[in-house]
Amino acid sequence: MSYVNPDPEPERTTGLEPGGGVPPGETPPAESSMPEAGPRETHNPTKGWAKGPLTAIMTVVVLVAAFFLVYALILML
Repeated sequence: MSYVNPDPEPERTTGLEPGGGVPPGETPPAESSMPEAGPRETHNPTKGWAKGPLTAIMTVVVLVAAFFLVYALILML
């Protein structure tokens, strides 16, 4: 199997100075200076779970735990 070096040859790469540095005009600009990430969203709830999904998850957890408890008790007898 032949090995190919993924790094470009510095002598043939454009935008590099002789020491391997990059001149100032070759670098991409820094991130923009937006003061915020976007518009404020007031219609979404900020915390907490709804009672329905939380109750459903807890019911499933209790049923699975009870199943394994009963299964363990049956194996002991």
